[in-house]
Amino acid sequence: MIILLINALMESFVKSWAAEVEFEKEGPLRRLIKKLLVNPFANYMPAGFLKAILRWSKSELAAANWADPGGWRSMAISYDGRPKQIADKILVGTGAVPMALRNRRRLAARLLAGLIDESDHRPPHILCLGAGAGQIIIDAMSQATAEARATLVDLNPDAFGYGRKLAASAGLTDKIRFIVADVRDVGRLLDEPPHIVKMVGILEYLTDEQIASIVQAASQVMPPGAYVVYNNLSKAHGMDRFFRRVFGLHMIHRSLRQLEGLMSQAGLTDFISIPEPLGVYHVVVARKPGPPSARAERKTHA
Repeated sequence: MIILLINALMESFVKSWAAEVEFEKEGPLRRLIKKLLVNPFANYMPAGFLKAILRWSKSELAAANWADPGGWRSMAISYDGRPKQIADKILVGTGAVPMALRNRRRLAARLLAGLIDESDHRPPHILCLGAGAGQIIIDAMSQATAEARATLVDLNPDAFGYGRKLAASAGLTDKIRFIVADVRDVGRLLDEPPHIVKMVGILEYLTDEQIASIVQAASQVMPPGAYVVYNNLSKAHGMDRFFRRVFGLHMIHRSLRQLEGLMSQAGLTDFISIPEPLGVYHVVVARKPGPPSARAERKTHA
């Protein structure tokens, strides 16, 4: 009974944290115009013609995706939201996916900050898999009132060059460790167990088998009661053909139930999902079974 009350209290915490986030939103008219005009044009115009326009306009977002589809550079451009080129101003400023990415960044950072503050461990250790430049965890650690340490794992050393600059500007250089490695090798890379594992922005680029392998590896180093934060991706953005044909992005759309099934194989439970307003992403908090948080238990009895 106590465990059920604590889980309900944790869900209440997570939803209250999400309610504090200032999201980007679309009005009904803009959604209708995209559905009837913009999306069909982008999805069904000849890909060569659209690529030629993007090359002519010197689109940095397109160039970043052609070089590394879905990589850290294109993510940084979308997250920043202030590109220089006209084509990128349109793509990044009004596109459903870049807007949803910025919403996901804000939402995930707020949830991670809340988990840091509620952790029984001082300071908690966050493991970020497929971390890219680490913008989300840097945001989270800057927002949290409690201190934390983070280990970022990614295969791209260029991402970490940019990430170190971000960490330095946030005053977090001595709190963040960058490791260039395969995320499935986490068991031999860590010198302490992770109390929170972040897997935001990578699952849509992985097969079911890869996800199961990575989550299993992460679960083996997580102590009981540790949390995982990840996201799904839906087709609500309406631009899948454009991304595949023009940007070379072959993202995998999965329902919350499908991802829960994969996560459950590694023993995770207590899933709490929060959508961003455009419906493109849900950010999910899950937990490895174990003793309830002492902080949450105290609040339950209060």
